[in-house]
Amino acid sequence: MTHMDFFPEKFRFRIAEQDYIDPGILFKALSEPSPVSIRTNSEKWSKQPDCLRQVPWCKSGWYLESRPSFTLDPLFHAGCYYPQEASSMFLEKVFMQATENRKDIRVLDLCGAPGGKSTHLSSLIGTDGFLVSNEVIRSRALILAENLAKWGLSNYMVTQSDPSSFSRLRGFFDMILVDAPCSGEGMFRDPVAVNEWSEENAVHCSVRQKRILMDVWPALRENGILIYSTCTFNPDENEKNIKWLLAKEEAESVKLDVSVYEGITEIDIEGVHGYGFYPGRIHGEGLFISVLRKKGRCGKLSDKIKKMISPNIGSEEKTRAREWSTFSELSLFKWGDDILAIPFNYDDLQLLSGALKIITTGTRICTVKGKDYLPSHEIAMSVRLKKNQFPSTELSLPDALSYLRRDNFNVRFAERGWNLVTYNGINLGFVNNIGNRFNNYYPVEWRIRMRKTENG
Repeated sequence: MTHMDFFPEKFRFRIAEQDYIDPGILFKALSEPSPVSIRTNSEKWSKQPDCLRQVPWCKSGWYLESRPSFTLDPLFHAGCYYPQEASSMFLEKVFMQATENRKDIRVLDLCGAPGGKSTHLSSLIGTDGFLVSNEVIRSRALILAENLAKWGLSNYMVTQSDPSSFSRLRGFFDMILVDAPCSGEGMFRDPVAVNEWSEENAVHCSVRQKRILMDVWPALRENGILIYSTCTFNPDENEKNIKWLLAKEEAESVKLDVSVYEGITEIDIEGVHGYGFYPGRIHGEGLFISVLRKKGRCGKLSDKIKKMISPNIGSEEKTRAREWSTFSELSLFKWGDDILAIPFNYDDLQLLSGALKIITTGTRICTVKGKDYLPSHEIAMSVRLKKNQFPSTELSLPDALSYLRRDNFNVRFAERGWNLVTYNGINLGFVNNIGNRFNNYYPVEWRIRMRKTENG
């Protein structure tokens, strides 16, 4: 049996005739184990894994020699790093070239779950811009919100809206990433991806991708950047979709400089510039990425979609938020019983609230219960938590895992009341010491269920 025999016959026939691809190299690479890589969070974790090989197009991306159990590493749950496929980290170089590394921009990640590219964008835009990260399926949107909260940068909103909802936000975004649902050929090292593939599904994906692009296009401002990516090799889902959009809308295909990166394949078909990441040529999974700049004018953004919202926050609540965090007073907002710090002005919040279904936004600092202020898990994860506002206790690995499972563990806390627990000096969350016992405030829905086996 050859390397090719593992893959669907119609897929093999197409690849054999497809431009830019060496079938022998590709099929051999797809028959080998997937590379393992992570992207570190420099805002939380200063560790530089010098013994590891760096992902060439991402300053915080690293290849691992083997795949550890991320679930059983407290530093993963603390947001110190994110396990992310290396090819997709090329988003960093696209962002820097296409925007000239501007930071004060409004970014939309339309298909954001589970959060690899969204946490990356959150780091790239920093505190001057903000990110709207969207996911249509609620269960996946909640996972997306969890991963962004753990990342801790506070400059985001998570929404659960159909792409058509964004057409109401005419010209609102400076950059839109469409990491489109696709036939998944680039992930064919995974037998599940192989088994789910069909020629009919690839056609369905191509049609759906066109609809998504047309739905979201009005939300991009004039001269704004649209980044389109898939994890498939199929031209009908890749460069042909970009060519189709260029024929429909006023836009230009943007050429990137990839000359310093060995193995990236430049695709140039009738003025459409794309970039192929083919296993065997690069150390990663399959990826296609292309960049467009919008040239046509946008219609006027209507105030009619606004949902009128007041900050509704009192002076005592502002004082507590200032004591616990470094957020600007102008960013503070009260939503129900929660005190939040939002990453944009209230006018933007009103527009987004009127057009989209919001799951979460910014950072929840605390919840007000009568005269009590209950610190949130989000502020424990946030890099904007003020140091030394809460006593902290360092946990061993077994106790840290017990905390993350919400199991019982025996630790004495020096002070009554709210205490942070840490692992390797990194915050894991809160406990409330009430004297004879303590309550674990790690979010129930985030708790880990995996148990360490006898073999590790």
